[in-house]
Amino acid sequence: MRAGSVAKAGRFPKLALFDLDGTLLDSAPDFLAVINRMRADRGHGPMPMETLRPVVSKGARAMAAAAFPDVDAAQREAWIPEFLDLYRHELGRHGQPFDGVMPMLDALEAGGTLWGIVTNKPAYLAKLLMPLLGWETRCAILIGGDTLPVRKPDPLPLLHAAATLGIDARDCAYVGDDERDILAARAAGMPSVVALWGYRLDQDDPFAWQGDALVHDPHQLCDPAAWPSQ
Repeated sequence: MRAGSVAKAGRFPKLALFDLDGTLLDSAPDFLAVINRMRADRGHGPMPMETLRPVVSKGARAMAAAAFPDVDAAQREAWIPEFLDLYRHELGRHGQPFDGVMPMLDALEAGGTLWGIVTNKPAYLAKLLMPLLGWETRCAILIGGDTLPVRKPDPLPLLHAAATLGIDARDCAYVGDDERDILAARAAGMPSVVALWGYRLDQDDPFAWQGDALVHDPHQLCDPAAWPSQ
């Protein structure tokens, strides 16, 4: 727990905000289907899941770079619209919420906590996922990477989500599996939870991100005492 953060045992936050890919949703299988379609179209064999999974939370460009390391960055950039179009068709077909996510969301709702999503994924793609997951009426707010002029690690998306629901940032918590998630939460004055079950590169050190709590399994967040508070 970060210095200066005081835990209040037995209390869920008023608003729990989550990153999407690698935090709530194991979307790597969907992205692998996209990448392997692109590779096949260019005469390459399939990419192993273990190569793609660590970069999923870094976004489309990082995944394209991992899939086509010998291709010029400008050429890969030109392929991003194709990547997103293919992903729209593979969306929700292979991935699913991480084990423990659904009980966690049930526990939050039973405790009177609102929950929402702040992701760098384009908003239209994130919105398409909601009915596939049964979350369209449960998710109190959804902020995509293009909803505002800036995205994480800028704190504005988190602050905007809290303000829209009329909740002080200090009464919220943000859960994410990438360092930019924790940086955004810290800049927003919002307690943070590092989702250790998510996607990370070998060189990433989540203990160095100075999150307020580090959690290995979503089931742990069914317990109000596992959540940090200010």
